[in-house]
Amino acid sequence: MAIADDLKKTLTDPTPLYFAAGTADLAVQQAKKVPGLIEQLRAEAPARIEAVKNTDPKIVQEKAREAQEAVTAKFAEVLTAIDPKKLGETAQDLALRGVGVAAEYAVRAKETYDKVAEHGEQAVRTWRGEVSEEIVDIAVAVEPKPEQPAQEPADASTEAAGSDEEKPSARKSPARRNNTKKAAVMAGDES
Repeated sequence: MAIADDLKKTLTDPTPLYFAAGTADLAVQQAKKVPGLIEQLRAEAPARIEAVKNTDPKIVQEKAREAQEAVTAKFAEVLTAIDPKKLGETAQDLALRGVGVAAEYAVRAKETYDKVAEHGEQAVRTWRGEVSEEIVDIAVAVEPKPEQPAQEPADASTEAAGSDEEKPSARKSPARRNNTKKAAVMAGDES
């Protein structure tokens, strides 16, 4: 039964759909920024192209050669510093760090997934027009209710009859029964 329950929970959980909706909504929001970025690139492109044209190739080659020499020297230094005994300890340490980092990324991924799903739920509500309904619900909850005189119905049939305002006699008779019941209960309490 646990497998069936898990399957049922998985199939009825709307979170993946909200995640998809949130992803789509965020993609649309980012796509709206693209025209502005294109205009910015158009404005900056001539200056950047001119800077590349004016760069001396010899300077670029010299910097590349310096970088290559630095990498080669650092690699040789690392190879000479390797101690076989420490290598095993370092490997274990790196493996444990890797597990810790993986766990941290898993937690961050879950948090991000939940945030995007929540954003998607809000987007779906906006698309459906439910946000305005929520505002109305909040307003109704915040507004004070008008005070009405408290009436205690005698029984369930009185509640049904009390909703009809056209039958004033139906309202009076339960009240009389209620009074007679109270008088009978009080008389029973005194004896």
